[in-house]
Amino acid sequence: MKELLVKKICIENVEVSDLPILLDKEKVAFHSINEINWEAFPYHPSVIFRIAHTENALLLNYRVTEKSVRARYRKDNEAVWTDACVEFFVIPGENNVYYNIECNCIGTILLGSGVTRNERERAPQNILSRIKRWSSLGRESFEECIAECSWEVALIIPYSVFYRDNVFSLDGRTLRANFYKCGDELHEPHFLSWNAISSPKPNFHLPYFFGRLYFE
Repeated sequence: MKELLVKKICIENVEVSDLPILLDKEKVAFHSINEINWEAFPYHPSVIFRIAHTENALLLNYRVTEKSVRARYRKDNEAVWTDACVEFFVIPGENNVYYNIECNCIGTILLGSGVTRNERERAPQNILSRIKRWSSLGRESFEECIAECSWEVALIIPYSVFYRDNVFSLDGRTLRANFYKCGDELHEPHFLSWNAISSPKPNFHLPYFFGRLYFE
């Protein structure tokens, strides 16, 4: 099981577009999403991520280079996993509810919660709108472009987004989580994870295979 230490940063009112620069200054390290769990989907784009936390939010930054890119979905809670997509699944509370935060390459978010894959509840828009997002590709939708493309997204996720739990601080806590890269309908479908998954077919909704995040 993979583990990582999540650095605490003291910031106020940072613009999400400035988040990559801030994380550079704070020397927050990148980690690879490079586990190929299913032989039927061997394609391996280059994907790295980094994570930090503040008094009231999680900070996420992904950088991707892949053979093609698509951003068909512009409206939150649509099928972003079929686009060029990065994902973060986490259990922030004590009730085994995990949240799936899925973000396509233009910052469109899907947010679900529940204990199992078959018991998901989509977050309402007033919750989704709390997630600040920035993309190097802008925010307009586009169909698949089959050519090598590098892109980046940054997210500021306030703890209030975990609306089925009372999360006020992550200081000193250990959470179970996993990070993913997928593109179900791209020219070369792929399903990569940070912590390895053992299942017969692609399935990210398996908390048993989450790694550990240790928060400063």
